Amino acid sequence: MTNQSNALLQIENIVGTKNVISEEFALEPYLTEWRGLWRGSCDLVVKPGSTSEVSDVVKICFENDIPVVPLGGNTGLVGGGVPNGGIVLSTERLNKVRQIDPVNFTMTCEAGCILGDIQTAAEDAGRLFPLSLAAEGSCRIGGNLSTNAGGVQVLRYGNTRDLVLGLEVVLPDGSIWDGLRGLRKDNTGYDLKHLFVGAEGTLGVITAAVLKLYPLPRQKETAVIALESGKDAIELFTRMSAGVGEALSAFELMNQLSFDLSISHVVENRFPFSEPAPWYVLMELSSAQEGDNLRASIERILEQCFEDGIVSDAVLAESRAQAVDFWRIRESIPDAQGGLGGSIKNDITIPISGVVEFLDRADKAAARVIPDIRIVSFGHVGDGNLHYNISQPEGMDKQQFLERWHDITDVLNDIVAELNGSFSAEHGIGQLKRKELTVYRSEIEVGMMKAIKQQLDPKNIMNPGKLFLD
Repeated sequence: MTNQSNALLQIENIVGTKNVISEEFALEPYLTEWRGLWRGSCDLVVKPGSTSEVSDVVKICFENDIPVVPLGGNTGLVGGGVPNGGIVLSTERLNKVRQIDPVNFTMTCEAGCILGDIQTAAEDAGRLFPLSLAAEGSCRIGGNLSTNAGGVQVLRYGNTRDLVLGLEVVLPDGSIWDGLRGLRKDNTGYDLKHLFVGAEGTLGVITAAVLKLYPLPRQKETAVIALESGKDAIELFTRMSAGVGEALSAFELMNQLSFDLSISHVVENRFPFSEPAPWYVLMELSSAQEGDNLRASIERILEQCFEDGIVSDAVLAESRAQAVDFWRIRESIPDAQGGLGGSIKNDITIPISGVVEFLDRADKAAARVIPDIRIVSFGHVGDGNLHYNISQPEGMDKQQFLERWHDITDVLNDIVAELNGSFSAEHGIGQLKRKELTVYRSEIEVGMMKAIKQQLDPKNIMNPGKLFLD
């Protein structure tokens, strides 16, 4: 028996035979990225049931130079969870909520907890965990932390990085860092948790976290609004922000094609207006105060926007069910785009003041590269994050289109850089954007990242082949 075979047998003994997968057919869901852009390989899928088991498994991998790829719900979009050999360490059995402290407004939970279940547990305790994204029914909080997930409420509550107070992490040598402190103030040197948030599993395995909770909203107002231009949308956002402050919790922008696709893709979706418009906004206001009259506020601001020619039509949800219907239109867009064939996805962020210029320049630049392309543009414009997605022209071969991925993205990313933006807002780097990291980030920045990686993971066993080209 080889050393590696013996090591894999030791790992199986640690977690139990029923908690490992080695059969080729059973490995498949852990090897393939859900969009089908990558397929990897591994020797074993391992499902530890505790932090101590994770530690023991990683320690064996460290001693035997076996790569470890941490994996949550496998909902990533940049190939960050696709293995290139070694083992996949699935967090699906690390799924316990360890503690909810409603007085401290915190929850301590394990990395394999599904995001939707965390939201429900918080609500059952009379609290809100505000991270919300389309994959919340299957993504796991460890993956959300490792990718610094964004979602629809970043405008008010911030990214996942802003929602975590402490972490428990198994380091590449198998040692355990217990940083599960639910403190808002802790000025004791480097804030180590932020090394692991957004590191995509390249520095260690997050096994548990202390999350921030918030008061449950007592009021919500949801509206979908039709506009003639992106410029009008930004003006609406500016006025609404000034008028209601932090009550503005979501502000989602959708171009006409993305909106129409969603309406036609999902049978339950209904077009809420009498006439189509070039742009739409889905807006939500919320408050934990009973006395705040959010509906009066939104009606007052929209009325003025009508008079000033900024808004062409608007529908306010009259019930929770109608609000859910409005949100389903927005959330259905990524799946609906699949009906147009090949898709080149761009997850970019720019200062809100630069959104209009980006849209104008990007539309023209993309059309010069590939005439007749179809632009599906939508996103969390309230925090400057756009999903500027390009679908293949009608009649063009899908593979031929996808082979021009960088012809399109390089041009768009150059515009983003000129506007002081980022080529990755919330999806991360993974395998897809390793080249962009070296192009659009300075040698000093990349060098510091590599130095941290080398110090914590000198054998490069943690999710190798991700983030960096070499």
